[in-house]
Amino acid sequence: MLEFSFTEEQKNLRKRAAEVAGQGVSQFGRSNDSWINGFSKEFAQIMANEGWIGMSWSKQYGGQERPAIERVIVAEEMIAAGAPIAAMWFADRQMGPTIITYGTEEQKAEYLPDMLKGETTWCIGMSEPDSGSDLASLSTTAERKGDTFILNGQKIWTSFGDVADYCYLICRTSTDGPPHRGISEIIVPMDLPGIEVRPIVDMTMNRHFCEVYFDNVRVPCENLVGAEGGAFKQTMKQLEHERGGIDRLVSNKALYDEALKYADTHDPKVRQEISAIESGYQIGKLLVYREVLQQAPTGFSAATKCFCTEHEWKVAEFVSRILGAKSLLDDQITRGLAYAPAYTIMGGTSNIMRNIIGERFLGLDREPRK
Repeated sequence: MLEFSFTEEQKNLRKRAAEVAGQGVSQFGRSNDSWINGFSKEFAQIMANEGWIGMSWSKQYGGQERPAIERVIVAEEMIAAGAPIAAMWFADRQMGPTIITYGTEEQKAEYLPDMLKGETTWCIGMSEPDSGSDLASLSTTAERKGDTFILNGQKIWTSFGDVADYCYLICRTSTDGPPHRGISEIIVPMDLPGIEVRPIVDMTMNRHFCEVYFDNVRVPCENLVGAEGGAFKQTMKQLEHERGGIDRLVSNKALYDEALKYADTHDPKVRQEISAIESGYQIGKLLVYREVLQQAPTGFSAATKCFCTEHEWKVAEFVSRILGAKSLLDDQITRGLAYAPAYTIMGGTSNIMRNIIGERFLGLDREPRK
């Protein structure tokens, strides 16, 4: 049972976040899926000045120790409005908390302050051409040579690889034992020799996805985060946080709001569709809030992601029906609709999420492995 209510302070925070989001859209433009498409270093620093980066981080490391639900409030308003938060998103959502939990004191002192100021952009080197949702199958290597790791391999679908200051690399430091062993996490400055980045222009003409190649890239061993060869659980913890976030629910909310302007609310069928979508938003929020309030069992983020991203797809279908030809004539709307199928793929496909639900929560046999 979900037990919480918003305080007056949190309601005021939502109003302020909506106001700043609106100003951001007016100044920098609206982006569909703004946590991944809306890139603005300047707006990242506006977020920092508002105190909206590292809101729930420990005060010891520059954070504010505010309730995690307050970060969700801000993120919900930003993404729903289409404000450009991508430049600080990964650092705030994943890299900062991971370094606080697993990093050395030296790493915390070096990387966290610039994250909090909105001055550094991070990318995550996870997916590979032959390794997507199955993290244990990745093959990019980091070979220890004295006090240096030598990196070789390729990453793909690396968002902001071409503009990032750092890559949080998930790689293999050992091939001994089961596949999930030997996985390590290493911080890689993106200006090192031997790194080649090739942006991928997708069908919507966005280019935030990149291929990243590592050719004998030398990184100090002090950049290792956590246990060498034992980071599989660290990475899965990141994915838990990623899959259960509000970004998985409201990425195309701005498109929905646009479609409502043209919807015939006197049409009984349209009214039913709107009711179903609004109900979906409320259910999705409850699932996300449950994750954030730590009232969900471990692994339940798979169900949250599955429901929320499939809801976003339903929203895209509704927008397309309501706007008709306009959805093909307006560049922003067309791009937003074309992007919808990706929601159920990024961060783990719906099929993978259903396998997790079946095996962990329903007690079904594991899916046969080929």
